[in-house]
Amino acid sequence: MLLSVSDTIREQRQFFATGKTKDVDFRIEQLKNLKSVIVSNQSRIVDAVKADLNRPEYEAYFEIAALAEVNYAIKNVESWAKPKKVPTPIDQFPASARIYPEPLGVVLIIGPWNYPFQLMISPLVGAIAAGNCAILKPSEIASHTSKVVADMILTAFDPAYIAAIEGGVEISQQLLAEKFDHIFFTGGTKIGKVVMEAAAKHLTPVTLELGGKSPCIVDSDIQVEYTARRIAWGKFINAGQTCIAPDYLLVDKKVKPALMQAIKTSIHEFYGDDPQKSPDYSRIINQHHLGRLAEFIKDGEIVAGGQTNAEDKYIAPTVIDKVSWDSPVMQDEIFGPILPVLEYEKLSEAIAQINARPKPLALYLFSKDKEKQERVLRETSSGGVCINDTVMQVGVTTLPFGGVGDSGIGSYHGKASFDTFSHQKSVLQKSFLLDLKWRYAPYLGKLDLIKKIIG
Repeated sequence: MLLSVSDTIREQRQFFATGKTKDVDFRIEQLKNLKSVIVSNQSRIVDAVKADLNRPEYEAYFEIAALAEVNYAIKNVESWAKPKKVPTPIDQFPASARIYPEPLGVVLIIGPWNYPFQLMISPLVGAIAAGNCAILKPSEIASHTSKVVADMILTAFDPAYIAAIEGGVEISQQLLAEKFDHIFFTGGTKIGKVVMEAAAKHLTPVTLELGGKSPCIVDSDIQVEYTARRIAWGKFINAGQTCIAPDYLLVDKKVKPALMQAIKTSIHEFYGDDPQKSPDYSRIINQHHLGRLAEFIKDGEIVAGGQTNAEDKYIAPTVIDKVSWDSPVMQDEIFGPILPVLEYEKLSEAIAQINARPKPLALYLFSKDKEKQERVLRETSSGGVCINDTVMQVGVTTLPFGGVGDSGIGSYHGKASFDTFSHQKSVLQKSFLLDLKWRYAPYLGKLDLIKKIIG
């Protein structure tokens, strides 16, 4: 019998209270269970993502890249969980100080529809490694993958420890009305605000993995063919439905004609004469998003693509020139296969335009010029930066992944995931060997000493 949301949370709190999850061997065992169920269900995962997004099998395996997170955690969780000794100042003598990572308790993980398996499982790895119980809420929009996730979680874990709860907005509202020890949300800024507002009522800390308009600056000092290929790939995988896809190009005026032609060539190389017939090109998730994206194509001058087919949920890989900063396509994150192109003459202009807008999740720069690379790093703020490529930064487990400002709060991947789902408990341990009286009253004659200690 399926338990209610409240009953599931209550059972998880009871399970957490047993202390089992604090045992590192238990955590490793559960991570291995997760790995096993992923490996044994790879074909189901691929089929589900195909059904939801028409993702080609090759791209569907990006979802299973969550295995890299599992393997990394299995290898490192023992060292992550150990107390870390830190120095103590002389005024604490004799004493020792340590930081104890401890689990938070029962956490909620809400997943998105664009990478509906990977972005559900990757944060779960951190929750398990840190010793928490967890409730997963997969996106109902990617319904086939949601079912696979729920089945896999039920197969691998006791629901009193890890549970997946399927459903729509009503279930999400029920979950957000409850008290959790942490909420991890991946999705859009609008819903992120709803999650944060609900969490605030319980003083629940949140991690928000959002998005935004990730700019891609293209300097004149580049390898044009490689640049075009890497931009086209990063923009059009999953039909542009990637939170760190380059949202728009800011291209040096001198290289713009050559780059535009090279991007058109790359699109043709990737998807042929008619991308709609390509087995390697995804579809838009639903009619709502297709309609929203189709409006953007009315802006500017179409350089490549522009074709749509509502019945097939298809929008061609599209490049648009002659758009302005005030165009509708430049107001919100596109989250689809439409690439607006703007130009600049001086790098300072490009940097100023980026800084005039909310901080993005990712920023891309193509340039061989080391000084320009350093300048962009120094003068802009974003969740992360990738130089001379796109999207690939997300695959580096040792790099924290997350946003800043409007693009998110907190980060994860690798050790950062463990830290996100842990409390760093500070412990000072004093000795009975000595009890120096410098801090006790009466204070007469001790003022100079305290001044020296304070510094």
